[in-house]
Amino acid sequence: MPPKFDYAHTTQLESVELLSSRPSRIDFDAGDGLHLVVEAHAPGVFRLRCGEANLLTDEKPGARARAIAEMLLARQEAVSECTIAPRDDGSGWRIVQGDVALEIQSDPVRITLYRGDAPILASDASAHEPAFGHNALDEAEHAVWNAAFALEAGERVYGLGETPGDLNRRDEAVVSDDPEHRALPLAWSPRGWGVYVNTMRRVQHGVGVTPADTAYTVAVEEGVLDLFLFAGEPGEILNQYTALTGRAGQPVLWAMGAWLQQAEGEMPTETAALVAQMREMQLPLDAVKLAPPAAWGFQADKTVFEWDAQRFPDARQMLALFHKHHVHVAATGFPGVIKSSLLFEELEDRGWLLTRDDGSAQVFDGNAVTAGRPYGLLDLTYRDVYNLWIERHRQLLEDGLDAPACDAQIAIPDGVSARNGETGAALRTMYPLLARRALFDAVAGHKVPPEGVVPSTDLFPAAQRLPWQVGPQVTNDWAGLQHTLRTALSIGASGVPVQVHSIGSATAPLDGMTPELYLRWLTAGVFSANFCFQGVSALLPWSFGDAALGQARTWLQWRYRLIPYVLGAIEDSVRTGLPVQRSMALSFPHDPAAHDWDLQYLLGPALLVAPVTQPGNSVRVYLPKGEAWWDLNTGHRYEGGTTWTIECGTDKFPVFGREGHMLCLGPVAQHAGEFNSARILDEVWMFGMPMHNPVVMRNKIRVMQMQGSSYIKGLEGLRILPSEGLEVKRRGAEVRISRAR
Repeated sequence: MPPKFDYAHTTQLESVELLSSRPSRIDFDAGDGLHLVVEAHAPGVFRLRCGEANLLTDEKPGARARAIAEMLLARQEAVSECTIAPRDDGSGWRIVQGDVALEIQSDPVRITLYRGDAPILASDASAHEPAFGHNALDEAEHAVWNAAFALEAGERVYGLGETPGDLNRRDEAVVSDDPEHRALPLAWSPRGWGVYVNTMRRVQHGVGVTPADTAYTVAVEEGVLDLFLFAGEPGEILNQYTALTGRAGQPVLWAMGAWLQQAEGEMPTETAALVAQMREMQLPLDAVKLAPPAAWGFQADKTVFEWDAQRFPDARQMLALFHKHHVHVAATGFPGVIKSSLLFEELEDRGWLLTRDDGSAQVFDGNAVTAGRPYGLLDLTYRDVYNLWIERHRQLLEDGLDAPACDAQIAIPDGVSARNGETGAALRTMYPLLARRALFDAVAGHKVPPEGVVPSTDLFPAAQRLPWQVGPQVTNDWAGLQHTLRTALSIGASGVPVQVHSIGSATAPLDGMTPELYLRWLTAGVFSANFCFQGVSALLPWSFGDAALGQARTWLQWRYRLIPYVLGAIEDSVRTGLPVQRSMALSFPHDPAAHDWDLQYLLGPALLVAPVTQPGNSVRVYLPKGEAWWDLNTGHRYEGGTTWTIECGTDKFPVFGREGHMLCLGPVAQHAGEFNSARILDEVWMFGMPMHNPVVMRNKIRVMQMQGSSYIKGLEGLRILPSEGLEVKRRGAEVRISRAR
């Protein structure tokens, strides 16, 4: 769906005149009653807003505007400072903060973003589209703003949400409020720039799909064009973007263990028996996600939840049955009210449901969660309804539920509106955000920092604040494995820290799932943020023979040993915004050769994973330049900037440790409850001389460099494996690592 810009009726901004200058804000007159405001919002971040002067004042916004602003931005105020001076040729202005500068020129209005002396992003002012322009819609009172930025030949652009294809979004068009597009609002380039469009309304992104194929264009159906421009390395851009729009809360420890998706149509007692079978086979497990339809819903005539009586005659007893096996339970709910119930009429009269133009409640076709029954949607924009949704789920948590799950990204038709006045694209965008945020508020309660998970497939602006992202259902073949890996890396490039991979799909034909593919898929899940077994017998480890079962058991032991490292990487994302699975372009922006290997990734900062995504044991691996890499299978050290063919059976997996880093491993366990959280580490692997503090949950480990040696404090009682050419000496809780003499 290419962006439909009406350039023939677009008014281009031609000139700007300086009105006022403050340390963090500069105002320009753009003519025809329009103002351009530039803010030094944070180091390396400029905010540009353009619109009618009355929309850009410092006056206190209304309640509706404040609520929407808080959904989009975790930090509203500008926290940096800048200086402004005329350009040397007098044709515009140069705004500087640190080593980043923004130049604004007239005839027509256009911008250039600099990092140091190098221009990294500039307006595209070709005949095909204006650098900055606006036009009025025929049937709406707000404007359509568009901006165009020049792309270099062959320049790659990343972000913009989930994709099963090439992570480079060049030659793609993305529509923000179309559920099929799975869009997120950040785009960035390894060249060092990022663009975030700050709005709930429709944004059409065109990445090199304009008539000239040389520009990244955005069209925004909004009264104000509101852009954030970032300058820096991709990791710095994600850091500033997530500091601006919000970061994830703490995950709970049990969520890091293996998950099991209940088979469709299965009773909870049958699933509990399957859990017991996995325990007997020594296959670790920590969580079960119950299948649709919804496990609970409103009573027929009251706004009180009741469990599905047929499946859960005694919900507390059922949940206790799982807890007896040290397994936590996630179950699906939905903010819908069944059309045939008396409660639907009552809530329609109250105005608590989304409504049509005639004032009646909108009725949606049934789905899997409502068991095919038509429904109306709760109006979660209304504070009383939103609070009710939170409180009812807290009561479920008191029953013993561990995590409510909810998918609420629905194609709400134009003409359906909410009580706060939102409709169309804005309502489609904010509705899944409100549904998931309410559930996270219910789970996290008053914990500081907020802790918990809410499994969901929904994507929306600031989705990275709300863990736990569920991966897509894919085909049971090698293409399906590649699909799930690319979606994880693409949302990671858009700021979402975690995707939970499904090991195959119970909804797709099963004949393509071979023992080889299954083990490769499982191993990729082990070396990822997390994964979930499918509860159908054909997709469980024992269905592929005793040899495959034994290997699966070994890889699951690896998963639990990796939990301190992976959870540390998630906690690191709370501080830095970096995802657990980091694409090659994100991790190595200055190595263009690495960007071609878009199925490889960094797991946290220390491990390079080259998943096997084709049949056979020969795997081509690219090791990025500027680093040295240690093969976890053989201990062999490789120089970076090289490509290797690795022979790797299903009992091995191509993973490489980054020199100067350490891998902290926990104990073998059957569930996370067996961990001693005070002493979660069991073993440390070193990749050469440690130069970086290891990523590890809760345990305080500090690396000090002195006289050619590394001193590590806090490792008393742990076993350390010295790498080739190094020796380790211990004195109490202090360990010295130095070159072997």
